[in-house]
Amino acid sequence: MGQNQKIIFSLIDRFMKEAQNREGSAGLLTEALGIRPKEVISLVGAGGKTTLMFRIAKELALSGKKVVTTTTTKILEPAIGETGSLFVDPNEEKIKDFVRGHLVPYHPLTIAMERLGSGKLKGVFPSLVDELSASYDIEASIVEADGAAGRPVKAPREWEPVIPSSTTLVVAILGVDGIEAILNEENVFQPERVSRMTGIPIGKKITEEAMAILMTHSEGIFKGTPASSRVVAFLNKVDIPNGVAKAKRIAQKILEKKHPQIERVVLGQLKNEPPVAEVIFP
Repeated sequence: MGQNQKIIFSLIDRFMKEAQNREGSAGLLTEALGIRPKEVISLVGAGGKTTLMFRIAKELALSGKKVVTTTTTKILEPAIGETGSLFVDPNEEKIKDFVRGHLVPYHPLTIAMERLGSGKLKGVFPSLVDELSASYDIEASIVEADGAAGRPVKAPREWEPVIPSSTTLVVAILGVDGIEAILNEENVFQPERVSRMTGIPIGKKITEEAMAILMTHSEGIFKGTPASSRVVAFLNKVDIPNGVAKAKRIAQKILEKKHPQIERVVLGQLKNEPPVAEVIFP
């Protein structure tokens, strides 16, 4: 047995043991987000996309699913334990060969095309996500399709987000810690665009109504979502003081706007357990 195979089987064994030892949290994110079989999930917005991607992937892998994670923009290289295997190569055919040879239950794969000097990974083209999801035995593909430079709030640029056409579920995320933050470069990615969209002047505080607008506006954070995709609004960081109450008020404003693709609002705390505090339906 080769060294790579030993590593893979060791990781599979660890995931299986974790699955057997879990108590009380089985399916928490997958159930909260309404994840279905053969889902292609694109994560957009700001305030926890990378953490959410690897948490979903691990939960699905623990249930025995074959999972691939990637990005169509850039992400930080995953830490040890966040993914089963990482493969980086600029050649799409080599990426396909890797997926074909290593896609097994309990072992999520992460793929990218280049290591960047910033410690980040350059992602794949959306067309590769579409091809892999259609042609390979992948049970869930999870794609970080947007960037926000670590801010809790953003508005997309002209070319963002980069959502593959095969996407079946878009999770649009914003950080509740953005509420009452000053609308400036320090707190907001693309503050001028947020200002134009919400009507809040630069230098003023972000409101709950502004967060709801960013979630539902045609140029908001899930701009470019395929018409057939479902959308879940994910309000992260509700573990801050009064976070749940703030998130509930934002959720109410989101649902009042009756966007046809938003099927639920999830209140989350991805750095803590459990990762989901509440799910609110229309």
